[in-house]
Amino acid sequence: MKTPALNRRQFLFGISAVAGGMLIGLPESRAQARPGEVTAWVVISPDDTVTIRVARSDMGQGIFTALPMLVAEELECDWAKVRAEYADTNENLSRDKPWGDMVTSTSISVRASQEYLRQAGAQARQMLIAEAAARWDVTPDTCSARGSIVTHGPTGRAFRFGELAAAAAGRSVPETVPLKHPSEWRLIGTSAARLEARPKVFGQPIFATDVDLPGMLHAAVKNCPTIGGSVVSFDRAAVTGLPGVRHVVQVGKDAVAIVADTWRQANKAVEALPVSWDESIGAGVSNETLRAMFRAGIADPAAAIGHRIGDVNAVLRGAAQVIDVEYEAPFLAHATMEPQVCAAQVTAERIDLWAPTQNGEGTTNTIARVMERDASQIFVHKLQLGGGFGRRGLAQDWARQAVQIAAQVPGLPVRMMWSRAEDFTHDYYRPMVLARQTAGFDADGRLLGWKVRISGSSIAASLAPFWLREGVDNALMDGFVEEDMPYAVENFEVGVARRDSHIPVGFWRGVNLSQNGWFREAFIDEIAGARKLDPYLLRRELLADNARALATLDAAAKLAGWGKPPEGRHQGIAIVEGDNAWCVQIAEISVTDGRLKVHRISCAVDPNFVVHPEITIQQIEGGIVQGLAAALYGEVTIDDGRVRQTNFHDYRYLRMEEMPVIDVALVPSLGRYGERWGGVGETGLPPLAPALTNAIHAATGKRLRSLPISNHDLGV
Repeated sequence: MKTPALNRRQFLFGISAVAGGMLIGLPESRAQARPGEVTAWVVISPDDTVTIRVARSDMGQGIFTALPMLVAEELECDWAKVRAEYADTNENLSRDKPWGDMVTSTSISVRASQEYLRQAGAQARQMLIAEAAARWDVTPDTCSARGSIVTHGPTGRAFRFGELAAAAAGRSVPETVPLKHPSEWRLIGTSAARLEARPKVFGQPIFATDVDLPGMLHAAVKNCPTIGGSVVSFDRAAVTGLPGVRHVVQVGKDAVAIVADTWRQANKAVEALPVSWDESIGAGVSNETLRAMFRAGIADPAAAIGHRIGDVNAVLRGAAQVIDVEYEAPFLAHATMEPQVCAAQVTAERIDLWAPTQNGEGTTNTIARVMERDASQIFVHKLQLGGGFGRRGLAQDWARQAVQIAAQVPGLPVRMMWSRAEDFTHDYYRPMVLARQTAGFDADGRLLGWKVRISGSSIAASLAPFWLREGVDNALMDGFVEEDMPYAVENFEVGVARRDSHIPVGFWRGVNLSQNGWFREAFIDEIAGARKLDPYLLRRELLADNARALATLDAAAKLAGWGKPPEGRHQGIAIVEGDNAWCVQIAEISVTDGRLKVHRISCAVDPNFVVHPEITIQQIEGGIVQGLAAALYGEVTIDDGRVRQTNFHDYRYLRMEEMPVIDVALVPSLGRYGERWGGVGETGLPPLAPALTNAIHAATGKRLRSLPISNHDLGV
């Protein structure tokens, strides 16, 4: 297949953009064997432009800057001459995966890529130095690189990278290379100019919503109102005469679509299309019936145990005082600014997708399976994501539908986009989860034991059954299991009872820590209340053997002025560790005549190492804002198997006038407590809800054990 010629406007605003350091390639622009490809990661042009490939997906978290910084630090190139491009998913397959995996989730981009990306930069640097040394007939150890120039120390002779790259590319890639010590970094740890910032300001990057291919048609989708239901019949004749309508098609077993000249024409027609559905799978299912199912789960004596210390049941039976309470976290939608969207073109030779995917390989494999094609025939052109938060990772329903529609319009590109209502009512939701927590104390108020029972639907069962262990989803206990339960408690036990329904659940920012962090940190405050201790001081006591957690806790307390809020205001605190990054937040609030005002969120974060401080702070701020919106208003409700919320009018998000002051202190420990790097994409969200509800208790004396806060009367 040959791509049609593009005019200037199609080039600038269609399928390709080269602007301000960002490059998204045309289907034919294969990176393989490109002149100046020193390694798979680094391409250097004769004019010294350095193109660094990015295997992960940028959905606003800034990795189109952060990941190239890791390479550039060791490469010793001039940052002003660096640009980034996505590594090609099809080429990754054909070249035996030189870019490794392309999954972007669980704050993995920096922490899981940093070592091999720094190695890639060091390897390319050594190859450039070796080429220069050979030309001068000197030993490489007498040469050095800095600012895209290789210099021979004794004589001062120099070559630009662009003069060396083509020949250096023919050299063997060194297997082992020494990496800089953090004290030697000059780029990592600085807020370098962002490669993707200027294009975004000027509207130049290509999101899937922007794709405009020659001859392209548009598709709107109507999914079965009850997820898991199916199409019985539909009346094509009722809409075939409407303006712009080209095709009326069924999509899989559960949806129909209209293909038209414009998306608005397609959407208007699909809304008018009479469809008969089989919705029996959801009959009688509601929040109330699900709550009853989960409540039975937390009482199930056969719950799977994830972590146990001592004999908690024995100490609870003999305790002088017992707290026994139930917490509930609701379903949450992803509510990405860009609804589910994907463009596809299907021919006999190949299938092309222009996709906002968090997992390019996952998209390739899904389409190969659905279309019964070899993966080598699938070409996924990765685009910027207008929000991901896990929605566009393992869940590939949007890609599947785009290709199934395009396959019924062979040879022509079709861009499928869901309406906002379809996006809200057919999500993979953050699970609804119940937790029962019990703590026992002796006569002096000393904590003897803590027992946790959790019940909810399994993300793994919904999207990744191979993660289950004998049917158990251990991730449902995140925040309480041995590797991430920070508190020293003599007798402790956490168990889980998995209960699945037809409501699909999926990864959401913070994943299970987004609810378990709240369960744990709100209950710690209940323990502090029973012991009549300051919540901050109790945490210090229980974290006495964790120097890194203590340092982060103390930094936040200092930043917020813990214990000394302005008159009329109250504070709440929480600490959560996720992806090897510690995050402490302190909410400062007031409640007047039952009205809550969030004045300030103070946050200290230790991800061990920080690549780009400005991006890191923005990620933490973004997590706080999303967490605050969810804690205040977030709730997806089910009525007879259907999701009620259809847009931002009934799934409310934070408004400008509600935005608090946010102070973020980065306190990277720089390897003092181990060399593992932490992630920050999700770290800022889990502590928000508990810090906020703990502050509400300080202000009103009320313990909120279900979210969202808007469901509660805060009047004193």
